[in-house]
Amino acid sequence: MTRRLRISAISYLNTAPLLWNFEHATAGSQFDIAYTIPSGCAAALAEGTADIGIIPAAAYSSIPGLVILPDIAIAARRTVRSILLVSKVPLEQVRSVALDTSSLTSVALTKVIFKKWMGGGRTFTSMPPDLDLMLAKHDAGLVIGDPALQVDRRRYLTFDLAEEWVRLTGKPCVFAFWAVRETALVDAGGLDLTRIFQRSRDNGLTPEHVDLIARSWGPRLQMSGDDVKSYLTENIEYHLDSETLDGLLLFYQYGLECGALPGAPPVRFHEQPRLVNR
Repeated sequence: MTRRLRISAISYLNTAPLLWNFEHATAGSQFDIAYTIPSGCAAALAEGTADIGIIPAAAYSSIPGLVILPDIAIAARRTVRSILLVSKVPLEQVRSVALDTSSLTSVALTKVIFKKWMGGGRTFTSMPPDLDLMLAKHDAGLVIGDPALQVDRRRYLTFDLAEEWVRLTGKPCVFAFWAVRETALVDAGGLDLTRIFQRSRDNGLTPEHVDLIARSWGPRLQMSGDDVKSYLTENIEYHLDSETLDGLLLFYQYGLECGALPGAPPVRFHEQPRLVNR
């Protein structure tokens, strides 16, 4: 008898559509699910305490033996709103940056943007995502996920890093995707993992389910329902298609060139995806 595969998931608003069938339908009964932060998902896959994880794109470059579930991502083609560099000074004057310990991809993205387009010369320090403490000691602080959505932009200069990436490269920005340890696939039995995870994403993005997510998450984050819905449907891109894949490959290339990532890994899928232009 095969064992139940272990999923490491993230408890941010932007993952709610991806997890719909696991939390509201029968898919969850087939897996053991634990929730953590993005860097924690990467650690769980690296350590082998999880078989499947929605890992930061940056982590894929340093964890061997992973394959990606096709056509599913957390990405952005424009402003993303939940990946923010919050600063006391204009961007070109930033010399010290506090980096959210929850993040891996956005940390690498921050370093790439400064090194490649702003000449480098900054210092980076990892810190928990407490903006007051970050800015007490540094010119700017990187915050991601739900804490970034709650930043009072009237108090600070804020720079949306997805928007900066798209402006500088003309490519979408990929932050995370589902990855599977190849050694765990033998325990999947007859489960069609690609179909299970894609269906959960598709079901979570139906208008009625986005409405339910907005009603549930809005009060938690002190956001209006319309604001939650626009974030999920206009700011986040949930498909890893040919355009977002191009952005991911460019991120790996620049990350290696700038010393922000250990390598530019070949992208391998659990099944060869059917890439489409959206």
